[in-house]
Amino acid sequence: MNLLTMENVTKAFTDRVLLDQVNFSINEHEKIGIVGINGTGKSTLLKLIAGIESTDEGSVTKGNQVHLRYLPQTPEFEPGTTILQAVLKDNITEMNEWSIESEAKAMIQKLELPGYDEKVEHLSGGQRKRVALGNALLAPVEILILDEPTNHLDNAISSWLEEYLIAFKGAIVMVTHDRYFLDRVATRIDEIDRAKMYSYPGNYSEFVQLKAQRQDMAIATERKRQSLLRTELEWLHRGARARSTKQKAHIERIEQMQEMKAPETDVSVSMNSVSSRMGKKTIELEGICKAYGSRKLIEDFTYIFLKNDRIGMIGENGCGKSTLLKIMTGVLLADRGTIEIGETIRIGYFSQENEYMDDTVRVIDYVKEVGDYIQTTDGMITAAQMLERFLFEGSMQYSLIGKLSGGEKRRLYLLRVLMSAPNVLILDEPTNDLDIQTLTILEDYLDHFDGIVITVSHDRYFLDRIVRRIFAFEDGGNIRQYEGGYSDYLLARPDNAEDAAVASSVEVKEESWKSERSLKFSYKEKQEFEEIDDEIANLEEKISSLEEEIAQNASNYGKLNELMEEKAIAEGNLETKMDRWVYLNDLHDQIVAQKNEIK
Repeated sequence: MNLLTMENVTKAFTDRVLLDQVNFSINEHEKIGIVGINGTGKSTLLKLIAGIESTDEGSVTKGNQVHLRYLPQTPEFEPGTTILQAVLKDNITEMNEWSIESEAKAMIQKLELPGYDEKVEHLSGGQRKRVALGNALLAPVEILILDEPTNHLDNAISSWLEEYLIAFKGAIVMVTHDRYFLDRVATRIDEIDRAKMYSYPGNYSEFVQLKAQRQDMAIATERKRQSLLRTELEWLHRGARARSTKQKAHIERIEQMQEMKAPETDVSVSMNSVSSRMGKKTIELEGICKAYGSRKLIEDFTYIFLKNDRIGMIGENGCGKSTLLKIMTGVLLADRGTIEIGETIRIGYFSQENEYMDDTVRVIDYVKEVGDYIQTTDGMITAAQMLERFLFEGSMQYSLIGKLSGGEKRRLYLLRVLMSAPNVLILDEPTNDLDIQTLTILEDYLDHFDGIVITVSHDRYFLDRIVRRIFAFEDGGNIRQYEGGYSDYLLARPDNAEDAAVASSVEVKEESWKSERSLKFSYKEKQEFEEIDDEIANLEEKISSLEEEIAQNASNYGKLNELMEEKAIAEGNLETKMDRWVYLNDLHDQIVAQKNEIK
């Protein structure tokens, strides 16, 4: 059954058309994910559905018995409201008045919020978002409208929310950048692209495939149109005269074909990896401790960052992750311990909250504060060209920062951090408020970034995609190290019975390393270090041999295809080995340097 319908809806702000003659509908039990780059109108669409914004043109029709609840990106509360009151607001009915308070208290506990009587104005922005989320989830409604529901949620609560929404009986419309979340919860993806909407059945992974098919079909249709147009123009140029109705119609069709617009390719954020030279000494933490009152956040933490380290920090909200980043950047002082930073280290710090941005400053002037030009692998380019690569084109560069959406401000702030050419990137919740397309390009940028990446994130997809080592913050200020991405951590953590032995092994290695205060190869790494040069040489020889075979079988399509696949696999293995070679040699250099210092 249809719950809500939008017909021929147009919505614009000043000169920016966000939605142009858009049609959209919500049916029973559908779980719809809305995607698109920042500033395209995702949050505006949700407000139109919720009735908070009105359309410029078109209509929004909702069933008389259909109730909805809207979770805004930045919720607001009346002063003096307690957490319990905020969660209960507008949720008490004759049907649930005897049970709703206990349900609200259970929800508050599940969302790990402070006491029921705590005033909402005393909470952090992330906690206020969770209060609003609790209110929305308890609402007896047919449609839930959720704007970035996973922002500020740790991984455990995100997983719980997934299960809750999967079991939810009503319909859901949500904007989120969490791709694992969309994969598990969404049954349909709607994309806003250049003021139009495109609907795809299935979850996020299916959307990626279907969108690629749609774009391929559009490109193929355009090629066919261009080919047909060339043929028709040749007919026209041969001197065909409009002597008959038939010929006139033919000429009109040619003119219509000429006026048709070619399909536009996706705009994308693009920035080549650029960083400053890094010397041998990086960032060295020794015995770092930090507590607030009796609560220990960090206890005796020691680590020497290696070149090209990819570190992900995880843990519950408030456990000390951001605190450690602030100690490393000098924003906070440790209670005990030392931190040494090499002379060549240049830190780019992308904080959880945007740095102060003057809303009266133009976008281009904000970027030019870093420099009028920047050196990239393509050479020197201007600030305006950098802005174009970050999707700030034309008039947007000269608009005021105050006119940007929250996500656009976040993207602009990220550009400014990257333009400073750091060789250590410290990213605190980089996925909050960034659209999926920007995240994808950021991930690609980090793949080629020649430096250290340290990130705090609750985005499981981002952690799996980027990091190679996890620091898990645990009770009592302990920080435990796990190798691999977030999925590897889930398998290795101690509360996973199947893999407790693996986690125990990691823990023993880490505790041993901590007690000795020295770097060393594990047995496996030592063996790998001794053999990796020969393995690389063998792979290079195999690729060379395959290239010769490919040249000899150029006319044998079946064999050629087989050889090309084999070569692609070999090249992938070589790239992996080369990355490992760099890591092992950096570790070897650190060990040698440490031994020399001891001598």
